Amino acid sequence: MSVGAFLITFREALEAAIIVAIIIAYLRRTGRENQIRDVWLGTGLSVGLSVLLGIGILRLYGGLGEKELFEGIASYLAVIVLTSMIYWMATKGKDIKAEIENKVSASIAPLALIGFTFIVVFREGLETVLFLTPFMTRDLGGALLGLVAGLAGALVLAYLIYGVGMRINLRKFFYFSSIFLVFVAAGLAGYGTHELIEWAEEDGYSLGFLANTAYDLGIPSESIWHHNGAIGSVFAVLFGYSVSMEWGRAIVQFSYLLTSLYLVLRAYGRGVYPREEGDTLRHLA
Repeated sequence: MSVGAFLITFREALEAAIIVAIIIAYLRRTGRENQIRDVWLGTGLSVGLSVLLGIGILRLYGGLGEKELFEGIASYLAVIVLTSMIYWMATKGKDIKAEIENKVSASIAPLALIGFTFIVVFREGLETVLFLTPFMTRDLGGALLGLVAGLAGALVLAYLIYGVGMRINLRKFFYFSSIFLVFVAAGLAGYGTHELIEWAEEDGYSLGFLANTAYDLGIPSESIWHHNGAIGSVFAVLFGYSVSMEWGRAIVQFSYLLTSLYLVLRAYGRGVYPREEGDTLRHLA
């Protein structure tokens, strides 16, 4: 199972569940229970379109000749979207409840509510598809298993929060998951750079020292510590670990890691999520 696919899917699915719960709770609180079915309709449409989009991307990948170029671009695109999502949640996430409720209060007509729900949930679905594409191109079975496990875990936690009443600290959840995702994104940036370097070399482009080996640990491919091995593959997904790297990959990966960690830690360190009783997922709704 791809740990990276699990972590990304879990967080995205949980965010979608939080959004839906906020909308439904607001409708009940304002006496608009009859519109809850519109929320589920918009959610269903967004999930269906996300699945179709994922299938379309995989079919496109299967018919491409230059797979290294596709994987490199897909990895970079995933990093861009993932980074924006992480930083937005760190700097603006505290206002998510008020922002959603304001939009729902203005969405009186059924089509307006369906459309709003579709957009906010599809955003999570689109992000998930973009994030998982690089994992699926490398290990389709492991990525699909991580996808299913992530969805199941998010649904179970959402039920425990909104069905049973379990409380979980919102600040800590997004803080630690954001740090994990920064490492995942750094690994994706490095992997994408590696694929682009391979594509450039195959097409006869000269990249100079960027294509030269920065380090080589000398670990054989059959070892469990190799980045394709049983243990090394987990580290590869979580921390961007590789037994060898080109200079271009090392520069991009570690520059991204240090910069993003600094920005995220600074954002959370400024008290974006104040420690108070309302700082729980249960109170979002």
